[in-house]
Amino acid sequence: MAAHRIICSNCIMDTSDSKIVFDERGWCEYCNNYHQNILPNWHPDERGMRELEPVLEQIRKDGRGKEHDCIIGLSGGVDSSYVVLLARKFGLRPLLFHVDAGWNSQQAVNNIEKLVDGLNLDLHTEVINWQEMKDLQLAFFKAQVPHLDTPQDHAFFAGLYNYAAKNGIKYILTGANYSTECVREPLEWHYHASDLRQLKDIHKRFGTRPLKTFPLADIFKFKIYYRFVKGVRVVKPLNHVPYFKEAAMQELADTFGWQRYAHKHYESRFTRFYEGYWLPTKFGYDKRRAHFSSLILTGQMTRDEALEKISKPAYDPEEIAQDFEYIATKLGLSVDELRALHAGPNKTYKDYKNAMTFIDLGTRVLRVLGVQKAVMR
Repeated sequence: MAAHRIICSNCIMDTSDSKIVFDERGWCEYCNNYHQNILPNWHPDERGMRELEPVLEQIRKDGRGKEHDCIIGLSGGVDSSYVVLLARKFGLRPLLFHVDAGWNSQQAVNNIEKLVDGLNLDLHTEVINWQEMKDLQLAFFKAQVPHLDTPQDHAFFAGLYNYAAKNGIKYILTGANYSTECVREPLEWHYHASDLRQLKDIHKRFGTRPLKTFPLADIFKFKIYYRFVKGVRVVKPLNHVPYFKEAAMQELADTFGWQRYAHKHYESRFTRFYEGYWLPTKFGYDKRRAHFSSLILTGQMTRDEALEKISKPAYDPEEIAQDFEYIATKLGLSVDELRALHAGPNKTYKDYKNAMTFIDLGTRVLRVLGVQKAVMR
């Protein structure tokens, strides 16, 4: 399968993204979009800080007399951790919000503790009911779709947005950024975790218990209702400052004893297994292609380095075997049952009810307004 793939001559995205388009130079649309739409509108320098300063001033002003002036979802990964550090440098008083979906690695727990203690901040942890979480994750395995991380991702953002709206917190600071995410994973690899219609359909077909306490929010609720009715604003500080992943990790390690990960998103044991093993071996999708391509475009990795790294498995076979057993056991399956699911017929988000028509329309509107700059498809 991999032998017949065509690869971009500038980054390392390839035809494992079935809709990828190349120009006459052999450059893919992600590279062209980066140079045409993202780069001219992205200012991680003095200009970016000038644009950010009025927003920070407004956050401080609106937060006067309150215990916290903003909220930050913290996973323990580098992007969210660095936003916390920046918020303190900017003189903000964030409440840190962590969703424990049952899969935290030892590093994630360590990193969250180190930041909370080191910066003397308040942490609110929402622990997801494990029986509901497990049931929803099993439903996604049985649905045979590639986006197995949807239950975890949905819990993270729905928990955060619902909490902010309910508690009158007007500003959510996120770690979303162009520096490490200018190449977005195509939808066939990683469907919208915010599509509640899909989540409910898959759970209805394959789940066995009601989601009584699991945090839920559809894309319209947080993009429209929370934004325009509740006045919740999302701020992405990393797009306004120089943000280099390696330097950020070093600063966090030196300052707080923060621990590094092998790859983006590996702060969750489940995500490590799913991105590092399940997706590449079952579907032929390796998310490192998008992650490394982002770093190539933003000058943080050479294409040769990326090709060298992608030629090796994401993590070693011994660890995969341990994780396979750990994940099967935790989900209440035998290793053979999990293997049978791995060998099952592959499906896509199109095999289940979805809100793609509306999401597509929303994305087109945001592109026209100049809000959405990355390629989303």
